[in-house]
Amino acid sequence: MDHLNRLRGSLFKSVCALLLYSLLDTVAWAASPRAFDLYMPEAPPLSMAGVAGQQGIVADAAGQAMVLAGYRMNTHILPWLRAQRTVQQGQNMLIVPLSRTPDREAAYTWIAPIMSMDRAFFSLDQRVESFAQARRTYHRIAVGMGSAQERKLYDEGFDASQIYPLRIGENPAQMLLLGRVDAWFNGVPESKYIWRQVSERPLLMSPVLMTSDLYLACSKSCSPQMVRSLREAVQTLHRDGSIKRLVERYLTAPL
Repeated sequence: MDHLNRLRGSLFKSVCALLLYSLLDTVAWAASPRAFDLYMPEAPPLSMAGVAGQQGIVADAAGQAMVLAGYRMNTHILPWLRAQRTVQQGQNMLIVPLSRTPDREAAYTWIAPIMSMDRAFFSLDQRVESFAQARRTYHRIAVGMGSAQERKLYDEGFDASQIYPLRIGENPAQMLLLGRVDAWFNGVPESKYIWRQVSERPLLMSPVLMTSDLYLACSKSCSPQMVRSLREAVQTLHRDGSIKRLVERYLTAPL
């Protein structure tokens, strides 16, 4: 009987210690500064350098979600591959706009989709209807380095010699105008936004050949409390029309 009482006492102490640790962890979280880093590429109108509220559709949506959840946000513009590596290797770091693909699935904590993105081929004189026709038609295709659409081209059987991954600072619209590439495979709203800034020439667009959601995501090591709060905040922004208004503002506003 004494042995059983000692066992019960030991179990009771363990449970109390666990509850106390959980309580202290929650208190420490509440007392800590609620500021988190958000990493993103220079990819207008989705994400771009600027003051709060003028950083692009997905960045502004992330900022609004942070405010709703009671956090502050520090934004960092990095080349897209470096931004992804930084967040993957970090802790409690946020990233936008990230497509959820099989090769990325286990590398991040996926919080919530902000908007859907259509992708298509753009060219000046050769419109295509399919990936198969694009493989036969285009010799050099501009595509964002480290992007979901770059991965898609490889998955669709394009030869590496046909794929021109764009580095930060390279302007795909100018490259198309100068004849350095035959086509550009990219997001529809982003491409149309950029093209309006560089030329009035008609831009030929294929049918939409790829569609995926753009997510707010976090490092693999990420606070469950932050994930829950931000997921609920993004859902609220969808329900009250805030994200829809952001899309309309950026895609219809004069440059």
